Amino acid sequence: MRSSTASKPEGGRLFALSVALVFALAAVSLFVGKYPLTISGILTEGVEQRVFLRMRLPRMLVGLFGGFALGAAGYVFQTVFKNPLAAPDMIGVTSGASVGAAAAILFASSALVVTVSAFVGAVAALLLTAAISSLIPHKDRAGVVLAGVAVHAIAQTAIVVLKLEADPERELASIEYWMMGGLNGVSPKSLSALLPVAAVGSIVCLLFFRQILLLAMDDTESRMLGVPVEKMRWFLLLVASLMVASVISVTGLISFVSLLGAHLARMIIRRDSRVTLAQSGLCGAVLLLLGDMLARTVGTSELPVSIFTSLIGAPFLVYLLIGRKRHV
Repeated sequence: MRSSTASKPEGGRLFALSVALVFALAAVSLFVGKYPLTISGILTEGVEQRVFLRMRLPRMLVGLFGGFALGAAGYVFQTVFKNPLAAPDMIGVTSGASVGAAAAILFASSALVVTVSAFVGAVAALLLTAAISSLIPHKDRAGVVLAGVAVHAIAQTAIVVLKLEADPERELASIEYWMMGGLNGVSPKSLSALLPVAAVGSIVCLLFFRQILLLAMDDTESRMLGVPVEKMRWFLLLVASLMVASVISVTGLISFVSLLGAHLARMIIRRDSRVTLAQSGLCGAVLLLLGDMLARTVGTSELPVSIFTSLIGAPFLVYLLIGRKRHV
């Protein structure tokens, strides 16, 4: 009890530090890039002000709110599915959104249609993962991840088919560019598709946090406590899927932010509370903002953000798998 009580103020201090770190990274990201900006130049009408308003500011906002949405969604997926590996990347949701976005690029190319198609693809992948996992005999917590691997493989096949149908000079290049993931294509118009969904989705998750925690219990116990288990589970998963889809429809495919954000938050706070959910979002924002700044500065040309998130996420996933094996 003494260590648990002591961890609360420590978690609170780390949460405050996370908030400060997010805002510091957001401010620094406004001045990072090949084109140098100064505060005086931003305040004066000219090229620097246009670069700031049309490129750097929207890019920072997408990194901030998009990263927060991915981290918070990862926490919802892991808690509701009762599986520490059940992030959108791991259970096929991100791959499904990729199929939807690629199809929209091929047949419509409208930004709104890309967003809607990404959401439809994410929800379809979620439903297919749930359906496959329900058919697996001798169910355990790994069932949803195994089903997600199968859905990911199906989605990758669909993407290959779409690429074969695409015009090599137009649609194919757009699909490949989108699949690499990055914030360099962000514009002020991108914010209209992402910010409302990210903000409303995060607020909904915070408001329904009690239900999220109860869904992590045994279904029978949750029903006894008055939770409509199936309806609430699918409602929360749909909200989280919409958050993920709204982000990657703007940024393209970015891996491991959801998985890492939720796990880092639990390591920092060490208990499940609304603060942990918010911390998951903050960790996601840190990862995406930092990854974007590295993508702009490391190479002579801009690199995909997923390179940097995967460099952290892939070893961390191996660590989780080894740790899980030891506890079996």
